[in-house]
Amino acid sequence: MNRDALTLADDLVLTRMGYGAMQLAGPGAFGPVRDRAEAVRVLRTVADLGITHIDTSDYYGPVVTNELIREALHPYPEDLRIVTKVGFRRGEDGSWQLSGHNLREQVQDNLKHLGLDALDAVNLRVEGPGSLAERFGQLVELQREGLVRHLGLSNVTAEQIGEARQIAPIVFVQNLYNIVLRDDDALIDQLAADGIGFVPFFPLGGFSPVQSDVLEEVAASVGASVQQTALAWLLRRSPNILLIPGTSSVAHLRENVAAADVELPEEAMARLTALAG
Repeated sequence: MNRDALTLADDLVLTRMGYGAMQLAGPGAFGPVRDRAEAVRVLRTVADLGITHIDTSDYYGPVVTNELIREALHPYPEDLRIVTKVGFRRGEDGSWQLSGHNLREQVQDNLKHLGLDALDAVNLRVEGPGSLAERFGQLVELQREGLVRHLGLSNVTAEQIGEARQIAPIVFVQNLYNIVLRDDDALIDQLAADGIGFVPFFPLGGFSPVQSDVLEEVAASVGASVQQTALAWLLRRSPNILLIPGTSSVAHLRENVAAADVELPEEAMARLTALAG
């Protein structure tokens, strides 16, 4: 595996190819794990491959992915960093419900289910425009108490990022972005200039991979799958991009990780970059 890593703080060094645990829970990240033994194998393979960045949340399942991570990996490898999210909860029907007023409880639940004394990094998940100062301020207070080491934001606008940075430093932003959905192009470049990481969620376009004739042609020319090629483009797009593709299969995990070694010539990059929707 390409061990390319991004240093966001002295104690936060993340491999640019990470792992997203969302798919370890049931369909739509809700309900029990489908194959517990395979899920544990996936997580242990993540560690064996030298990946130091696992993305999770207590609202995946809920609780399912965090308990799996603890079962599979605790006590954790010294260099492993677990990044979680707060700001939502799950309804009994699996619905996603904004929950920005009990963030202390959400952080404490993540700590308990992961078996940690402090969380390496926490993203505040936001839904829609408007001020996030009150919610972000809650996380800043938890950081001051030592329960959270680093702060990030998810699903936010440039204006919300600016507002948060007036309150406290952030280490990364997690937004929707992939080879065809490119609204955050300018934002990624600005964050890179400021030394802030960018983590695309749905890097393959959602639960099914992005598709186009050009992508298929380029993938064939470099001897990679369509999914690997799309991930490789993201890694080359900007040095501050960190990937967290998810899977519940060891074979698929290895395929995703191999994308870090796919070489994209300049002509291939140009053709893929032109796919922006």
